[in-house]
Amino acid sequence: MGSPFLGRLQLLLRSLLPLGEGSRNHVIVWTFRIAKSVGLGEGFAVEVPVCILVRVSTDEQNNARQVSELEAVAERHGWKVVEVIREDGVGGSSRIRPGLARALHLAESKLVRKVMVHEVSRLSRHPAVLHDAVERLNEAGVSLYWHSQAAETLLPSGKRNPATGMMLAILGEMARYEKENLVERIHSGLAEARRRGRRLGRPEGTTLSAADLLAKHEDIVRALRAGKPLRDIAARTKKGLSTVKRVKAALVG
Repeated sequence: MGSPFLGRLQLLLRSLLPLGEGSRNHVIVWTFRIAKSVGLGEGFAVEVPVCILVRVSTDEQNNARQVSELEAVAERHGWKVVEVIREDGVGGSSRIRPGLARALHLAESKLVRKVMVHEVSRLSRHPAVLHDAVERLNEAGVSLYWHSQAAETLLPSGKRNPATGMMLAILGEMARYEKENLVERIHSGLAEARRRGRRLGRPEGTTLSAADLLAKHEDIVRALRAGKPLRDIAARTKKGLSTVKRVKAALVG
């Protein structure tokens, strides 16, 4: 009872479940469960459904490296990536995390068996948010994999991994300290600049009027009028997303 059995099993499940991406994910999950329950061993290729969660703190940053490295890990292990969840412009200390909420929904809906992140700080820099997310994953029987240490929160048996539990606690505190230290350095630098009488912000006379801004960025204006997405415009024009947003504000203002 090997791969032909699994193929027939998936065909049967597809015929029983309604159409839709969620249903396809359910097919993978149920195939995994049934194969495990009837004693199929490691010699049989049962795809483990996983999702990838990536986060960058600013709109100008790129998450492509995180995605490509995690996809390569999934391919090496024979894991099936059912969804890539991107959080752009979301700070690590924020409690409002739509991407994380989506990953937890997939886990608690039994649509994935693992959630993959590049490093612990990508999940959260807030210890309370990190702890809550990991607890919810553990309770759902879903393992968190983070690439920087190639570690998982659950053992192959499904039990909690005590070693990674301690690692998470330490890494979570380190991520919080790193964030607080960065904020402190920024505030200290600004205070020192003010003490020396330095003017902060744009130099006087460099702020363009709305008309001048639109004239300077005609390529962005054309793309905006064509209804193109902001990120696509930034990529096509090779200009910052913040510039695209300023031009849009001037155009509609």
